[in-house]
Amino acid sequence: MRLRTLPLSMAGVLLGILLAMANWKVDLWTAVLIVLTTVCLQILSNLSNELGDVLRGTDTAQRQGPQYGLNSGAISIPEMKTLIGLFVGLCILFGTVMTWRAFGTLWDLTPILVLLLGAAAIMGAMKYTLGHNPYGYRAKGDLYVFLFFGLVAVLGAYFVCTAGVGLHWKLLLPAAAAGFFSVGVLNVNNIRDMKTDAANRITVAIKLGLRRARIYQTVLIGLGWLSMGAYCLLCWPSWQHWLWVLTLPLFVKHLHGVWTRQDRALDPMLPLLVIATFLFCVLAGLGFCLYLI
Repeated sequence: MRLRTLPLSMAGVLLGILLAMANWKVDLWTAVLIVLTTVCLQILSNLSNELGDVLRGTDTAQRQGPQYGLNSGAISIPEMKTLIGLFVGLCILFGTVMTWRAFGTLWDLTPILVLLLGAAAIMGAMKYTLGHNPYGYRAKGDLYVFLFFGLVAVLGAYFVCTAGVGLHWKLLLPAAAAGFFSVGVLNVNNIRDMKTDAANRITVAIKLGLRRARIYQTVLIGLGWLSMGAYCLLCWPSWQHWLWVLTLPLFVKHLHGVWTRQDRALDPMLPLLVIATFLFCVLAGLGFCLYLI
């Protein structure tokens, strides 16, 4: 289930929930169900990714990252398919209950649209490496990650927490920040795996080459910081709004590692960015909540 990446899935939705709490009364169970649905989607994506890579021969004993269940023999392909089916069911269950809790019904236009977005998220989670034409093998993973881990995570969580009201255009900025950092996690993963992926997968990192992929990583981190900074400046900021700046040393350490390491030695920079992103989003959201105290 790749537990070390799960904080990334929670980062965006927690940012959306906390920003909603700063302006609205948020139902606790709705917030809990949003997090449960999101975590199940992330696990579904991880399991589907592993199965797709193994079926296509991308993940072998030579991969630079950690060895997962299928490669190690800890789980068989039929067992993995069963596990994927289980998490599809959990995503549907938690997502449906979340929608009902937030809107009080499932038979209105807004909750139906939320459920359709949830169905798209399930398909997106599975189609990264599974299916006949997976987008993760066509250098389109970065776009999907930005959309689902950034815009959909933050704006969707805010929208559900406020029962469909309260969205404004400025929220695109913190949503974009979460999206840029999430793409960064994918990109550092792809930089690490460039040698083994090159045989049958096209990623943005492979298309750019090592040096330009590192520049791309630096730009992603910089855009994330600029987006959140712009949002704070637009909100008549106080010092509480800038708590996320405390995470700067983690991002600096991450970028230093990206520029000085490669292959297997680069792997620790992935969980470091996941934790940095999680703390950044939590502190950013908490800052707006503390401003009201």
